[in-house]
Amino acid sequence: MSGRYGLEIRAANAADAPGLAALIGAAGPGIAVRTLVERIEALRGRDGAALVAVEWGPPGGLVVLHWYRTLVAEPTAQITTLLVAPDDRRRGLGRLLLKAAAQAARSAGCDGLEMLLPPDRPDLEAFCAATGFVAAGTRMTRPLRKKGGER
Repeated sequence: MSGRYGLEIRAANAADAPGLAALIGAAGPGIAVRTLVERIEALRGRDGAALVAVEWGPPGGLVVLHWYRTLVAEPTAQITTLLVAPDDRRRGLGRLLLKAAAQAARSAGCDGLEMLLPPDRPDLEAFCAATGFVAAGTRMTRPLRKKGGER
């Protein structure tokens, strides 16, 4: 998918890993390039997609989504990551990535799109509201493994 001259939105691949590691590291905790390559490859061909926005260099944006089935509804796609490089913000990359994610979800037979919001990100919450998302309940999580110092 292409949005405008010089910009390409496509599936992430192993060659994107160094640029994606830098993008992810700028947004929070870093990730090793080797680990990222393994995760990109594991996601390919499964119930999800990792899409990148590339314009003349390393990826300037990333959206990761997973779709899941339930017994009572059509599949739903859940966006777990949406990142745009600081220098590329306010240029429409987030909206283009969201549009590509919605297209991938529809192609996978999904009936809805959800976005997981990290706490204390009013900018992302405002973006979601501006692009048609509405609040839908609460979510609770629990770890499956104990942390290093806990017993």
